[in-house]
Amino acid sequence: MDSIDNSNQNPPPVPGVSKQKESKGIGWKILFGIILGISILANVILFITIVIMGSIMMAGSGGKAFYNEKVVQGGPSSNKIVIINISGIIDNKLAEQVEEQIKNAQKDKNIKALIFRTMTPGGAVAASDRIHYWIKKYRKETGNPVVAFMDTLAASGGYYTSAACDKIIAEPTVITGSIGVVMGHFVFQELLEQKLGIKPLIVKSGPKKDWPTSFEPVSEEQIAYLNDKLIMPTYERFVGIVAESRKDNLSIEQVRSLADGSIYNAQEALDNKLIDKIGYLPDAIELAKSLANIKKAKVVVYEKPFSFETLFGAETLLKNFSNNALYELTTPKLMYLWNPAGLSR
Repeated sequence: MDSIDNSNQNPPPVPGVSKQKESKGIGWKILFGIILGISILANVILFITIVIMGSIMMAGSGGKAFYNEKVVQGGPSSNKIVIINISGIIDNKLAEQVEEQIKNAQKDKNIKALIFRTMTPGGAVAASDRIHYWIKKYRKETGNPVVAFMDTLAASGGYYTSAACDKIIAEPTVITGSIGVVMGHFVFQELLEQKLGIKPLIVKSGPKKDWPTSFEPVSEEQIAYLNDKLIMPTYERFVGIVAESRKDNLSIEQVRSLADGSIYNAQEALDNKLIDKIGYLPDAIELAKSLANIKKAKVVVYEKPFSFETLFGAETLLKNFSNNALYELTTPKLMYLWNPAGLSR
Protein backbone atom coordinates (compact mmCIF):
# COMPACT_ATOMS: atom_id res chain seq x y z
CA MET A 1 0.00 0.00 0.00
CA ASP A 2 1.15 3.54 -0.76
CA SER A 3 1.88 5.65 2.28
CA ILE A 4 -0.09 8.93 2.68
CA ASP A 5 1.98 12.10 3.42
CA ASN A 6 -0.03 14.48 5.65
CA SER A 7 2.92 16.81 6.43
CA ASN A 8 1.68 19.60 4.03
CA GLN A 9 -1.90 19.53 5.18
CA ASN A 10 -3.10 22.15 7.72
CA PRO A 11 -4.57 20.81 10.92
CA PRO A 12 -8.33 21.08 11.10
CA PRO A 13 -9.55 24.37 12.66
CA VAL A 14 -10.58 24.30 16.22
CA PRO A 15 -14.22 25.39 16.48
CA GLY A 16 -14.70 28.90 18.07
CA VAL A 17 -10.99 29.89 18.21
CA SER A 18 -10.85 31.85 14.87
CA LYS A 19 -14.09 33.67 15.63
CA GLN A 20 -12.77 34.63 19.08
CA LYS A 21 -9.55 36.12 17.59
CA GLU A 22 -11.53 37.99 14.89
CA SER A 23 -14.00 39.43 17.42
CA LYS A 24 -11.14 40.52 19.69
CA GLY A 25 -9.45 42.35 16.74
CA ILE A 26 -12.67 44.17 15.83
CA GLY A 27 -13.23 45.09 19.47
CA TRP A 28 -9.77 46.71 19.76
CA LYS A 29 -10.35 48.68 16.55
CA ILE A 30 -13.67 49.98 17.85
CA LEU A 31 -12.06 50.93 21.18
CA PHE A 32 -9.18 52.77 19.49
CA GLY A 33 -11.68 54.56 17.19
CA ILE A 34 -13.74 55.71 20.17
CA ILE A 35 -10.61 56.94 22.02
CA LEU A 36 -9.37 58.78 18.90
CA GLY A 37 -12.78 60.40 18.33
CA ILE A 38 -13.00 61.53 21.96
CA SER A 39 -9.46 62.92 21.75
CA ILE A 40 -10.20 64.94 18.58
CA LEU A 41 -13.46 66.26 20.04
CA ALA A 42 -11.72 67.24 23.28
CA ASN A 43 -9.01 69.12 21.38
CA VAL A 44 -11.60 70.98 19.27
CA ILE A 45 -13.53 71.95 22.41
CA LEU A 46 -10.30 73.05 24.10
CA PHE A 47 -9.31 75.18 21.09
CA ILE A 48 -12.71 76.89 20.90
CA THR A 49 -12.66 77.46 24.67
CA ILE A 50 -9.22 79.12 24.49
CA VAL A 51 -10.35 81.38 21.65
CA ILE A 52 -13.58 82.33 23.47
CA MET A 53 -11.70 82.97 26.72
CA GLY A 54 -9.27 85.17 24.83
CA SER A 55 -12.17 87.16 23.40
CA ILE A 56 -13.75 87.46 26.87
CA MET A 57 -10.44 88.67 28.30
CA MET A 58 -10.24 91.26 25.54
CA ALA A 59 -13.77 92.41 26.35
CA GLY A 60 -12.94 92.43 30.04
CA SER A 61 -10.01 94.75 29.39
CA GLY A 62 -12.44 97.41 28.19
CA GLY A 63 -12.50 96.22 24.59
CA LYS A 64 -8.94 97.43 24.03
CA ALA A 65 -7.26 95.81 21.09
CA PHE A 66 -3.97 94.00 21.52
CA TYR A 67 -1.33 93.90 18.79
CA ASN A 68 1.75 91.77 18.36
CA GLU A 69 4.98 93.40 17.22
CA LYS A 70 6.72 91.85 14.24
CA VAL A 71 10.34 92.97 14.03
CA VAL A 72 11.29 94.50 10.69
CA GLN A 73 14.70 95.80 11.72
CA GLY A 74 16.62 94.99 14.87
CA GLY A 75 17.73 97.66 17.30
CA PRO A 76 17.43 98.86 20.90
CA SER A 77 13.97 98.33 22.38
CA SER A 78 14.27 101.69 24.13
CA ASN A 79 14.05 103.35 20.70
CA LYS A 80 11.21 101.91 18.64
CA ILE A 81 9.69 102.96 15.35
CA VAL A 82 6.30 101.46 14.53
CA ILE A 83 4.99 100.90 11.00
CA ILE A 84 1.20 101.11 10.70
CA ASN A 85 -0.33 99.90 7.44
CA ILE A 86 -3.14 101.76 5.68
CA SER A 87 -3.94 99.16 3.05
CA GLY A 88 -6.97 98.60 0.82
CA ILE A 89 -10.11 100.67 0.45
CA ILE A 90 -10.45 103.10 3.35
CA ASP A 91 -13.69 102.27 5.15
CA ASN A 92 -14.95 102.41 8.73
CA LYS A 93 -13.34 99.09 9.65
CA LEU A 94 -9.90 100.16 8.41
CA ALA A 95 -10.26 103.52 10.18
CA GLU A 96 -11.06 101.72 13.44
CA GLN A 97 -8.03 99.44 13.05
CA VAL A 98 -5.71 102.39 12.44
CA GLU A 99 -7.19 104.24 15.42
CA GLU A 100 -6.61 101.20 17.64
CA GLN A 101 -2.99 100.93 16.54
CA ILE A 102 -2.33 104.63 17.10
CA LYS A 103 -3.80 104.40 20.62
CA ASN A 104 -1.70 101.29 21.22
CA ALA A 105 1.44 103.15 20.12
CA GLN A 106 0.61 106.13 22.31
CA LYS A 107 0.84 103.96 25.43
CA ASP A 108 4.37 102.77 24.62
CA LYS A 109 6.87 105.35 25.85
CA ASN A 110 9.69 103.59 23.97
CA ILE A 111 8.18 104.54 20.61
CA LYS A 112 10.00 107.50 19.10
CA ALA A 113 8.29 107.75 15.68
CA LEU A 114 5.53 106.27 13.51
CA ILE A 115 5.58 105.40 9.81
CA PHE A 116 2.27 105.07 7.99
CA ARG A 117 2.79 102.72 5.07
CA THR A 118 0.01 103.70 2.68
CA MET A 119 -1.21 101.39 -0.09
CA THR A 120 -4.70 102.58 -1.04
CA PRO A 121 -6.71 104.27 -3.80
CA GLY A 122 -8.63 106.06 -1.03
CA GLY A 123 -12.15 105.43 0.12
CA ALA A 124 -14.92 106.92 2.23
CA VAL A 125 -14.68 110.61 3.11
CA ALA A 126 -15.53 110.18 6.80
CA ALA A 127 -13.18 107.22 7.30
CA SER A 128 -10.29 109.05 5.61
CA ASP A 129 -10.96 112.10 7.76
CA ARG A 130 -10.95 110.04 10.96
CA ILE A 131 -7.54 108.55 10.16
CA HIS A 132 -6.23 112.05 9.43
CA TYR A 133 -7.63 113.23 12.79
CA TRP A 134 -5.99 110.44 14.82
CA ILE A 135 -2.59 110.96 13.17
CA LYS A 136 -2.71 114.68 13.94
CA LYS A 137 -3.85 113.95 17.50
CA TYR A 138 -0.95 111.54 18.03
CA ARG A 139 1.56 114.12 16.79
CA LYS A 140 0.13 116.81 19.05
CA GLU A 141 -0.09 114.73 22.23
CA THR A 142 3.23 112.86 21.96
CA GLY A 143 5.44 115.25 20.03
CA ASN A 144 6.78 112.24 18.11
CA PRO A 145 7.48 112.63 14.40
CA VAL A 146 5.27 110.81 11.88
CA VAL A 147 6.31 109.86 8.35
CA ALA A 148 4.01 108.83 5.49
CA PHE A 149 5.51 106.21 3.19
CA MET A 150 3.56 105.86 -0.04
CA ASP A 151 3.87 102.29 -1.32
CA THR A 152 2.63 101.61 -4.88
CA LEU A 153 -0.60 103.62 -4.62
CA ALA A 154 -1.62 106.44 -2.29
CA ALA A 155 -4.28 108.41 -4.12
CA SER A 156 -7.17 110.60 -2.99
CA GLY A 157 -8.01 109.43 0.55
CA GLY A 158 -4.52 107.89 0.65
CA TYR A 159 -3.02 111.32 0.08
CA TYR A 160 -5.54 112.88 2.50
CA THR A 161 -4.29 110.66 5.35
CA SER A 162 -0.66 111.18 4.37
CA ALA A 163 -1.16 114.95 4.61
CA ALA A 164 -1.51 114.53 8.39
CA CYS A 165 2.14 113.45 8.68
CA ASP A 166 5.28 115.55 9.20
CA LYS A 167 6.93 114.31 6.02
CA ILE A 168 5.85 112.33 2.96
CA ILE A 169 8.15 109.95 1.11
CA ALA A 170 7.03 107.97 -1.94
CA GLU A 171 8.37 105.05 -3.94
CA PRO A 172 9.65 105.99 -7.42
CA THR A 173 6.75 104.13 -9.09
CA VAL A 174 3.96 105.37 -6.82
CA ILE A 175 0.65 106.81 -8.04
CA THR A 176 -0.66 109.63 -5.87
CA GLY A 177 -2.67 112.83 -6.08
CA SER A 178 -6.31 112.53 -7.22
CA ILE A 179 -7.21 115.37 -4.90
CA GLY A 180 -10.98 115.67 -5.11
CA VAL A 181 -14.28 114.05 -4.26
CA VAL A 182 -16.69 111.84 -6.18
CA MET A 183 -20.18 110.55 -5.46
CA GLY A 184 -21.59 107.38 -7.02
CA HIS A 185 -25.29 106.72 -7.45
CA PHE A 186 -27.40 104.05 -9.18
CA VAL A 187 -30.73 104.73 -10.89
CA PHE A 188 -33.00 101.66 -11.13
CA GLN A 189 -36.14 103.27 -12.55
CA GLU A 190 -35.95 101.75 -16.03
CA LEU A 191 -35.04 98.31 -14.66
CA LEU A 192 -37.90 98.31 -12.15
CA GLU A 193 -40.66 99.84 -14.26
CA GLN A 194 -39.91 98.66 -17.82
CA LYS A 195 -38.19 95.31 -17.16
CA LEU A 196 -39.85 94.11 -13.96
CA GLY A 197 -43.10 96.06 -13.99
CA ILE A 198 -42.52 97.47 -10.52
CA LYS A 199 -43.68 101.00 -9.75
CA PRO A 200 -42.18 102.39 -6.49
CA LEU A 201 -44.38 104.51 -4.23
CA ILE A 202 -42.57 107.32 -2.42
CA VAL A 203 -44.32 109.57 0.12
CA LYS A 204 -42.16 112.46 1.36
CA SER A 205 -42.52 115.60 3.43
CA GLY A 206 -40.78 117.84 0.92
CA PRO A 207 -39.50 117.74 -2.68
CA LYS A 208 -35.82 117.45 -1.66
CA LYS A 209 -36.28 114.78 1.03
CA ASP A 210 -35.13 111.89 -1.18
CA TRP A 211 -32.67 113.69 -3.49
CA PRO A 212 -31.16 111.85 -5.25
CA THR A 213 -33.48 108.85 -5.45
CA SER A 214 -32.73 105.61 -7.27
CA PHE A 215 -36.34 105.47 -8.50
CA GLU A 216 -36.34 108.43 -10.90
CA PRO A 217 -33.80 110.16 -13.20
CA VAL A 218 -31.52 112.71 -11.60
CA SER A 219 -32.35 116.23 -12.79
CA GLU A 220 -29.95 119.11 -13.36
CA GLU A 221 -31.53 120.85 -10.37
CA GLN A 222 -30.72 117.85 -8.18
CA ILE A 223 -27.12 117.74 -9.44
CA ALA A 224 -26.67 121.45 -8.67
CA TYR A 225 -28.20 120.89 -5.22
CA LEU A 226 -25.88 117.95 -4.42
CA ASN A 227 -22.87 119.82 -5.77
CA ASP A 228 -23.65 122.77 -3.51
CA LYS A 229 -24.54 120.76 -0.39
CA LEU A 230 -22.11 117.84 -0.60
CA ILE A 231 -19.47 117.88 -3.31
CA MET A 232 -18.01 121.38 -2.94
CA PRO A 233 -17.89 121.51 0.90
CA THR A 234 -16.14 118.14 0.95
CA TYR A 235 -13.80 119.23 -1.84
CA GLU A 236 -12.97 122.48 -0.02
CA ARG A 237 -12.10 120.51 3.11
CA PHE A 238 -9.67 118.36 1.11
CA VAL A 239 -8.04 121.45 -0.43
CA GLY A 240 -7.76 123.06 3.01
CA ILE A 241 -6.17 119.94 4.50
CA VAL A 242 -3.53 119.83 1.75
CA ALA A 243 -2.89 123.59 1.91
CA GLU A 244 -2.35 123.38 5.69
CA SER A 245 -0.05 120.37 5.34
CA ARG A 246 2.04 121.88 2.52
CA LYS A 247 1.92 125.52 3.66
CA ASP A 248 5.71 125.79 3.61
CA ASN A 249 5.74 124.68 -0.03
CA LEU A 250 2.42 125.60 -1.65
CA SER A 251 -0.14 128.40 -1.51
CA ILE A 252 -3.83 127.52 -1.47
CA GLU A 253 -4.10 128.77 -5.07
CA GLN A 254 -1.35 126.35 -6.10
CA VAL A 255 -3.13 123.53 -4.29
CA ARG A 256 -6.36 124.33 -6.16
CA SER A 257 -4.55 124.16 -9.48
CA LEU A 258 -3.36 120.66 -8.58
CA ALA A 259 -6.67 119.56 -7.07
CA ASP A 260 -8.58 118.81 -10.28
CA GLY A 261 -8.62 115.06 -9.65
CA SER A 262 -5.39 114.45 -11.60
CA ILE A 263 -3.08 111.65 -10.56
CA TYR A 264 0.68 112.17 -10.35
CA ASN A 265 3.66 109.86 -10.47
CA ALA A 266 6.36 110.24 -7.83
CA GLN A 267 8.53 112.65 -9.80
CA GLU A 268 5.53 114.83 -10.71
CA ALA A 269 4.41 114.85 -7.09
CA LEU A 270 7.90 115.90 -6.00
CA ASP A 271 8.15 118.60 -8.66
CA ASN A 272 4.74 119.93 -7.57
CA LYS A 273 5.83 119.81 -3.91
CA LEU A 274 3.10 117.37 -2.89
CA ILE A 275 5.73 115.06 -1.35
CA ASP A 276 9.10 115.66 0.30
CA LYS A 277 11.24 112.84 -1.04
CA ILE A 278 11.37 109.81 -3.34
CA GLY A 279 12.67 106.60 -1.80
CA TYR A 280 11.94 103.20 -0.35
CA LEU A 281 11.00 101.88 3.09
CA PRO A 282 14.61 101.95 4.41
CA ASP A 283 14.74 105.62 3.41
CA ALA A 284 11.50 106.25 5.29
CA ILE A 285 12.99 104.55 8.36
CA GLU A 286 16.14 106.69 8.15
CA LEU A 287 14.00 109.81 7.77
CA ALA A 288 11.95 108.86 10.85
CA LYS A 289 15.14 108.29 12.87
CA SER A 290 16.52 111.63 11.75
CA LEU A 291 13.33 113.47 12.74
CA ALA A 292 13.35 111.67 16.11
CA ASN A 293 17.05 112.50 16.65
CA ILE A 294 18.06 108.88 17.18
CA LYS A 295 20.77 106.88 15.42
CA LYS A 296 19.49 103.34 16.04
CA ALA A 297 15.99 101.97 16.46
CA LYS A 298 14.05 98.75 16.61
CA VAL A 299 11.53 98.88 13.78
CA VAL A 300 8.33 96.87 14.22
CA VAL A 301 4.99 96.49 12.47
CA TYR A 302 1.78 95.86 14.36
CA GLU A 303 -0.06 92.61 13.68
CA LYS A 304 -3.40 91.64 15.18
CA PRO A 305 -3.32 88.15 16.76
CA PHE A 306 -5.75 85.38 15.83
CA SER A 307 -9.11 85.84 17.53
CA PHE A 308 -12.63 84.47 17.74
CA GLU A 309 -13.74 87.45 15.66
CA THR A 310 -11.39 86.61 12.78
CA LEU A 311 -12.39 82.93 12.92
CA PHE A 312 -16.08 83.65 12.41
CA GLY A 313 -15.77 87.02 10.67
CA ALA A 314 -17.04 85.71 7.33
CA GLU A 315 -20.44 84.83 8.80
CA THR A 316 -20.80 88.33 10.27
CA LEU A 317 -19.78 89.87 6.95
CA LEU A 318 -22.40 87.89 5.05
CA LYS A 319 -25.07 88.78 7.60
CA ASN A 320 -24.25 92.48 7.41
CA PHE A 321 -24.24 92.34 3.63
CA SER A 322 -27.68 90.75 3.49
CA ASN A 323 -29.07 93.30 5.95
CA ASN A 324 -27.55 96.36 4.31
CA ALA A 325 -27.31 95.40 0.63
CA LEU A 326 -30.34 97.40 -0.53
CA TYR A 327 -29.36 100.44 1.52
CA GLU A 328 -25.78 100.28 0.22
CA LEU A 329 -26.93 100.07 -3.41
CA THR A 330 -29.43 102.92 -3.22
CA THR A 331 -27.55 105.39 -1.00
CA PRO A 332 -25.11 107.85 -2.62
CA LYS A 333 -21.67 107.94 -1.03
CA LEU A 334 -19.09 110.70 -0.91
CA MET A 335 -15.68 109.23 -1.67
CA TYR A 336 -12.09 110.41 -1.62
CA LEU A 337 -11.36 107.68 -4.14
CA TRP A 338 -9.40 107.39 -7.36
CA ASN A 339 -11.00 105.52 -10.29
CA PRO A 340 -14.26 104.48 -8.59
CA ALA A 341 -15.25 101.94 -11.26
CA GLY A 342 -16.77 104.57 -13.52
CA LEU A 343 -19.26 105.85 -10.93
CA SER A 344 -18.36 109.50 -11.47
CA ARG A 345 -20.48 111.62 -13.74
